[in-house]
Formats: sequence, C-alpha cells, structure tokens
Amino acid sequence: MHGISLDRYDLAILSALQKNSALTNSELGEHVSLSPSQCSRRKARLEAEGVIKGYSARLDASSLGFGLRAITRVNLKAHGESMDDDFVALLTKHAMVREAYSVSGDADYVLHVIAKDLTEFSDFIHHHLLPHPNVTQVRSEIILRSMKEEQGLPVSGG
Repeated sequence: MHGISLDRYDLAILSALQKNSALTNSELGEHVSLSPSQCSRRKARLEAEGVIKGYSARLDASSLGFGLRAITRVNLKAHGESMDDDFVALLTKHAMVREAYSVSGDADYVLHVIAKDLTEFSDFIHHHLLPHPNVTQVRSEIILRSMKEEQGLPVSGG
C-alpha cells in the first residue's frame, strides 16, 4: 500500500467512515473500540497520508430530478496526448459526465452520464459529444434499474 501501514483499527475506522462520514470522534470510537482522541489522531494521520481523500454526502438523484443514467462508450479517430487532452477538456465542461475512464476493449472511453431526462441526454450526445472532431463512435446504454451500488472500497475491519 505504498509504504502506508494500516492496522485493524485503521481499517475499522475507514470502514465506519465509508458508511457514515459524519460520525463524531466519540461515535467513531464506539464503533472501533478506541477513545475519541485516538480516533482523532488516527483519522488525522489517514487524511494527511492521503488514504482519506475527503468527505461527501450521497444524494438521491431522482429526488433532485435526475431521472436518467447512462453508460456511454466513445471511440476516437486518432490518439495522441493533445487529442486525448482535448477530449478530456470537453468532458470536464459537462457536469452531467460524472465519471470518465480510459479503457481497454472495444471502446476508448467509458462515461457515466446523468441527466434530467432523455431530451437533456440526447442534447448532450448530439450537440456536444458527436460533433467533437475526434469522436468517431458513441454507443450508450440507458440504465433501467440498479441492482447494486456499493460506495467506497471493500476494506476489512468493520
């Protein structure tokens, strides 16, 4: 793990924080059987070492009006650092692209896109993605139902 030594208490802290990052040090101590001050020191070390990158709230997409999620596969005409950087710049301009991965296989990139509805998604595809000069092919699968959405990492200790 790149020189970072984690014991069972560290793993338990990480596991508990992934489930509820709003835990106080006192509550965290109850979960992992350490004092609040020990939890505070360990949590600060995990943050300083970059094991904990930050904290956030998980929001319900449908409650906020986002009714469409899609997996979009994109192929580019050519590859090179400037062409890839140009495509990535396009993606960063659009908040509806929540995740983007350069992948092996039959696509160059896989995107996780979230939109209010099919019209908004279609506008993104037809007015932004397809017109990009280096995009040759776009294929999308609309997510109909989610069977499993695990957050975080499968650390043990909790």
